[in-house]
Amino acid sequence: MPSAFPAPFVSSTRRIQPQWIDFNGHLNMAYYIVFFDQAVDELYELLGLGPSYLKRHNHSTMVAEMHVRYLREVHESAPLRVRCQLLAYDSKRIHLFEELMHAEEGWVSATCETMTLHVDMTTKKVAPWPDKIMDALARMQNTHAALPLPDGAGRYVSMPKR
Repeated sequence: MPSAFPAPFVSSTRRIQPQWIDFNGHLNMAYYIVFFDQAVDELYELLGLGPSYLKRHNHSTMVAEMHVRYLREVHESAPLRVRCQLLAYDSKRIHLFEELMHAEEGWVSATCETMTLHVDMTTKKVAPWPDKIMDALARMQNTHAALPLPDGAGRYVSMPKR
């Protein structure tokens, strides 16, 4: 595990696959989640939460809540990266904010805010992080604390008041 984490963490670049384009001619909304999920998998490797963690400890993570905002459409073959920021954590949860960005032009296409739980896969109940993961989360939070709160963090779905 690194002693310092990139702030923010930025995923590797991936391209939109032709089969992910919907009848509107842009990336289908479901595949935005694929990009966010793959980026978190990369981040988890840095935290020590990759597939080997599940095999060794029989614990994993599960998203309990997610809020996605679609801001700008993207099209076939577009190169995309995801920027991830740890907003908060406690003994059993992590709160992440992600931005799907055009990898060459830098604009944000979508954001995704999640609350993720640490789960004992034997009991399927929320469980405390082990000390090693808590230490990694603390190091990441320390690095990410200098970042400004991302635009859109903490938003919720509601009808505008008139």
